[in-house]
Amino acid sequence: MLKAQLRQWMAKRFSLTSSKQLKQRDILIFIYQQGYLYLVLILITFIAGINYANNLILGFCFLISALLCISFYLTFKQLHQLEIEFILPEVGRVNNSFILQVYLKQATPQQRYLYLKVNDEIQPILFQDTQLKIELSLKAMTRGAMQIPPIQLYSTYPLGLVRAWSYFYLSEPLWIAPEAKHFQNNVQATSSLGEPDFDEFRELRNYQAGDSLHAVSWKQAARGQGLYVKQFEDQKDANVITIDYAHMPTTNHEEKLSLMMGLVDECEQQQIRYRLILNQHFLEQSVGTQQYLKAQFVLAQAD
Repeated sequence: MLKAQLRQWMAKRFSLTSSKQLKQRDILIFIYQQGYLYLVLILITFIAGINYANNLILGFCFLISALLCISFYLTFKQLHQLEIEFILPEVGRVNNSFILQVYLKQATPQQRYLYLKVNDEIQPILFQDTQLKIELSLKAMTRGAMQIPPIQLYSTYPLGLVRAWSYFYLSEPLWIAPEAKHFQNNVQATSSLGEPDFDEFRELRNYQAGDSLHAVSWKQAARGQGLYVKQFEDQKDANVITIDYAHMPTTNHEEKLSLMMGLVDECEQQQIRYRLILNQHFLEQSVGTQQYLKAQFVLAQAD
C-alpha cells in the first residue's frame, strides 16, 4: 500500500509530456554507496582528534568533511539546468523493439558525466557539447496503450560519494499495434479483389494505368476504338482490398487483429489500395505512409 502511494506520488511529481529543464526541485541528492564508509571515516577521525586532543587529526577530519560538502555541490551541478527531451515513435508493434529518442541540451558546453537508467539497463553518458542524441531500445509485449517505464538520470561525479538523480514519467502512452500474422496464401487469395463475374457485365470505361490486361476489351481495341476496360457489377472496387474484421477466419479477438495487420502489411508491400472495417471504425481506401499509420492506430486502439 505504501509503495503504491509512493509510486503515485513520484509519477505525479516527476511527470512530463516531452521536455523539461531540470531545476532545483527536480533533483534529488544523497550519500551514495562508498559515501557511507566515508562518513564512518569522518566520524572516526573526529572522535580520535577529540580523544587525543590532536589538532592534526581534527584538521584532517575537517578537510575530508569539506571534500564531502564540495562533492554535494559538484554532483548537483551535473544535473542542474540540464534540458532533456523525449521523442516517441508514432506507433509501435507487439514483440518488436522501438526506439525512444532522448535529447540532452545545455546552454554552454561543459562536461557532464551522467548515467541513464531504464528498467535494469544503465547507459553511461559523457555530455560535453550543447546537444546530444541518445537512442533507447525498448520492446512492447502487449497491444494497446503502453506506458513507458520510469527513466532515471543520475550522476556520481566527481568522487562517487554522492549521487544526484531525477526521474521522468512520460505522461503520454505509446500505442502498440498487434503483431502481424499471415495467411498461408497470399493477399489476393485471402481478401476479395473484386474479380469480375462475367455474367454481370455493367459498362466499359477508359483504360487507366494499373488496370489488369485481362479486363481489357480487346474487341474495341481491334476495331481501333481505343483501350477500354470491362466493368462488372462486383468490380466497382477492383484492385482494392477490403480487410473486414468480421471475415477473419478465427474467433479470437487478438488473432483477428493480427491477421488484419498481416493483410495491411502485404497490401503496403505490394502497393495495393485497401480499406479497413473494424466494428464501428471504417478506414477509407488508400495506400502509403499515412494510410499505414492510420491502420496501425485503428488496430492498436481496437476494443
